[in-house]
Amino acid sequence: MLTLSNLSPQPGSRKPRKRIGRGLGSGHGKTATRGHKGHKARSGGGIKIGFEGGQMPLQRRLPKRGFTNIFKKVYAIINLQDLERFAPDTRVDREALIAAGLVSKSDTLVKILGNGELQHALTVSVDKVSGSARQKIEAVGGKIEE
Repeated sequence: MLTLSNLSPQPGSRKPRKRIGRGLGSGHGKTATRGHKGHKARSGGGIKIGFEGGQMPLQRRLPKRGFTNIFKKVYAIINLQDLERFAPDTRVDREALIAAGLVSKSDTLVKILGNGELQHALTVSVDKVSGSARQKIEAVGGKIEE
């Protein structure tokens, strides 16, 4: 009967690990499969990523493009349809959005966009509100504090 205690792999399906540098009798002694001398035979040797044999490498042949604006403000985007989950007459601020799982703690700025409809009044206190979102929030009797 076949049980976990007498399981073994098929003959020839598993090869033993090649043990290099363990003496001449192993068949992989002396130079330990590295050949004779040269850069790749040395410890720490081997070519670095992107090396093209002395030819000017691709990352240096291509032109630099663009730049990163270090003053760019990145907003976490929330749509009006996402605010439907809050109860009527609640204050929706960054802490409430984090508690609801709509914004992560790492997001610093929050912006409300006007995608979707709002059925009840809310007091919204975030960094920015789009024009269409402002109209829809105020149309149902809500307030915006920025």
